Amino acid sequence: MDFKGKKILITGASSGIGEAIAVHFAAKGAYLLIAGRNLKELERVKSNCQKAEGVEIILLDLENHDDLFDKAASIIHSHKKIDVLINNAGVSQRALAKDLPFEFDKKIVNIDLLGTIALTKAFLPSMLENKSGSIVTITSMVGKYGTPMRSAYAAAKHGLHGFFDALRAEVFDDNIQVLLVCPGFIKTNVSINAIGPGGGKQGTMDQATGNGIEPKAVAVAIESALNSNSEEINVAGAKELLGLYMKRFAPNIFSKMIRKMKVT
Repeated sequence: MDFKGKKILITGASSGIGEAIAVHFAAKGAYLLIAGRNLKELERVKSNCQKAEGVEIILLDLENHDDLFDKAASIIHSHKKIDVLINNAGVSQRALAKDLPFEFDKKIVNIDLLGTIALTKAFLPSMLENKSGSIVTITSMVGKYGTPMRSAYAAAKHGLHGFFDALRAEVFDDNIQVLLVCPGFIKTNVSINAIGPGGGKQGTMDQATGNGIEPKAVAVAIESALNSNSEEINVAGAKELLGLYMKRFAPNIFSKMIRKMKVT
């Protein structure tokens, strides 16, 4: 795929994986719509995307579902279509299920699952009309197996796999690509911003996250997957990939492993 001039919308583009994706595709000459809640950080990212054909900032909150449809309609009115939608925004969790008030289970699901679904459905009619488009959704290795301190987060990410696997089958004949990207530990601020016990931010960097893969690797993998028309890719370290293998082929052993696995 030649990304020059392609209109790519990236949610959660103010830092981490989203920022890396924006910078990577800017270098390919894409037209970027970088979305998020933090205007100052989005402006910083924009300044680092000077090779892009254009960069537009979109203030967007995935928790405000009704507003997502209005924002999408406005974008389609201005740009006619979006070539690539990259669903990256979300919030993580660092709390045992017993320590997380139910209102924050709902918050995580509302953002990570329902917000992502709402934004996708807002842009889907335009892609169907044009018979083209790519939908990329950043899930997690936790979307394939649950770990301690990620109960609501794992539920939301598992839900994304179900929704987008079904959607992929539905839109295959409409020439729409649906790609799931499953990162493991990536060196971002995800653990700092994660919801902790009681509902407050954890505020600290996990050791595993701090030692994780650089976000740029995710951006490179996405480009490769789009070019090869892949359906799902993993961008993870050896331990996370071993967990995936054990979950599939030796679930009883995996169950014992996950109880002791360091997940922070």
